[in-house]
Amino acid sequence: MLLRLPTSVSEARECLAEGAVPIGGATLVWATWQRDGFPDLAVSLRQLPEANVLGRETVGAAVVLQRVDGRVPDVLRLAAATVGTGAVRRTATVGGNLVGSTLRCLLPAALVLDARATVLESDGVHETDLAELVAKRPLLLSLRWRDPVACAYRKLAGEAGGPPPLVVASAVHADDRGHRLRVAVRDGYDVLTGSAAARGTDADETLHALTGTALGDLPVPAWGVVRSQITGLLGARSAD
Repeated sequence: MLLRLPTSVSEARECLAEGAVPIGGATLVWATWQRDGFPDLAVSLRQLPEANVLGRETVGAAVVLQRVDGRVPDVLRLAAATVGTGAVRRTATVGGNLVGSTLRCLLPAALVLDARATVLESDGVHETDLAELVAKRPLLLSLRWRDPVACAYRKLAGEAGGPPPLVVASAVHADDRGHRLRVAVRDGYDVLTGSAAARGTDADETLHALTGTALGDLPVPAWGVVRSQITGLLGARSAD
């Protein structure tokens, strides 16, 4: 297998045109390749500047999860910190987790940040939403979002060999009409989202509005976790 390490977007585009397979951190594909055979050509973005950005409102696809720290909002930092073991986080990348994984542990956090994805396809670089990113699985370069007013994240403990653990992520954003709460829940392999106006510290009113979204179909135990997180998040925001 020949591994290409482009240092520019144009070089990365050439790799795709040649049929190179994105490798990410290889934590998800290595075992499959050992079993089924390695591709002739692979591409890694670890030397591409556009894929290595890291800041309060952006993260690159080639950034390993261990590097996702206090420079990003807590909801994303905590999501990255709960993926696998320390050894996995030192190798696994943001792009590999979002595009290559069936669990997509970072997806709820990215959704509540209302992130947009910068992707590279055969026709060049363009921006898309997370729904298209997950559905079409293009080569992700980076994510961008607006810094939230407040955010929270919780991942419940899971059983070995059992279903994926419940994940609840939330964030409050300022807009022209005040503040808006976004919530994303991973229940099994499904990720459900909802949003509602965040009116002051009245968590009950906000939670009632969320029951009219896809989150209203959550089982009672999962909804209890959502209620607890939103109550705490809105209360902490008022204290600030």
